[in-house]
Amino acid sequence: MGTSDYRQLKWPAAAAGLSSLARLSHLAAGALRTGRPLAIWREPGAAQPRLLVARSLEATFTGLPPALDAQAPAGFAFFPFRESDLNPALFLPADVLFDAAQAELVAVAPAARDLVPALSAWLAAAPLEHLAWHYATPTVPHAATEAEYKELVRVGVAAIENKEVVKVVSSRAARRPLPAGFDPLAAFIDLEQKYPQGFVSLVSAPGVGTWLGATPEVLAEVTADGTFHTMALAATQPLTAEFMPRTAIWRQKEIEEQALVARYIVNCFKQLRLREYQETGPRTVVAGELLHLRTDFEVSLKHVPFPSLGTDMLRLLHPTSAVGGMPKAAAMDFLQKHEGYDRAYYSGFLGPVNVAAPGVARLYVNLRCLQVRADEAILYAGTGLTVDSDPEREWEETQMKLQTIAAVL
Repeated sequence: MGTSDYRQLKWPAAAAGLSSLARLSHLAAGALRTGRPLAIWREPGAAQPRLLVARSLEATFTGLPPALDAQAPAGFAFFPFRESDLNPALFLPADVLFDAAQAELVAVAPAARDLVPALSAWLAAAPLEHLAWHYATPTVPHAATEAEYKELVRVGVAAIENKEVVKVVSSRAARRPLPAGFDPLAAFIDLEQKYPQGFVSLVSAPGVGTWLGATPEVLAEVTADGTFHTMALAATQPLTAEFMPRTAIWRQKEIEEQALVARYIVNCFKQLRLREYQETGPRTVVAGELLHLRTDFEVSLKHVPFPSLGTDMLRLLHPTSAVGGMPKAAAMDFLQKHEGYDRAYYSGFLGPVNVAAPGVARLYVNLRCLQVRADEAILYAGTGLTVDSDPEREWEETQMKLQTIAAVL
């Protein structure tokens, strides 16, 4: 796990018959029963999920995005689109870690050693059938009607025509009733199977609530071999028998939309006076039942004397033009005035830092996500607007994106 100073607890003999997923569920139940925040995630292409439990919400770090370097604390970042008292930026310390690929062990951080007696007793206890997930405050975001969303698109296009913004990304929330007996962890497992190349996550914290998602978009990644990676992901069309990655045809509007996101990333490199980056794309990629245009950017940190590049780029990138718009300040101001609801953690970012190994971080844009409430789910989707955007097509695009996550309902 990259946590050599952690204490490794072994499951007792009584748990010998439990599968790795049953053990994960048992640990999650213990964390939720004691009111602790947790994150469960599965990396793209990985076979098994991981679980992280923070000792308490008070122990989380808030404010600035996490540092992406080997000396930074290990933990899980969960940041909103726009930070506020209702939607704080969280970094959950990796006090307790469980990797389902190494299901016989549970790791406890040095700072959380006092948890060992209670945790050891919990590992030996009988599993609970019900998990008490955290729910957020009762404030429910406004769910735009079709007419309201199309009007938002028209206002956005007018702002582009008037040169108030170059691009803006509009979004909306939708409410769906939960089916009887809905289990967020079972839904997480379902998403894992549906989207093997997505970053699938389930985060639950007091006051913040429970969020479930499967996102295709990397925001900032630092790999074990010393490579910084980000991507420009934009433009959307359905995956069909006729239109697949090799045969997809993109309209000028979609090509321009994706190019603006790529240009935004290049401008971030320019602000840091960095020219030694590799750009690959754009190319058509599959994300669930959708196609997107994607350009990848990589920097070899071994060949560029820039140890803080990952941290600096993260702070420049968020929120990217793929979720906000360009110029950043003008687009954020437009959304504040016209979008009509609080995005909360939708289009923020999330992911593990220094959990897999020191210096390894993988942060993703929180797309294709929903918030679980007591009896309903709040789903989110957005579209990038350019001067050529058509309100009807933008509405249909949000409908397609909502289906990605709605499938688990």
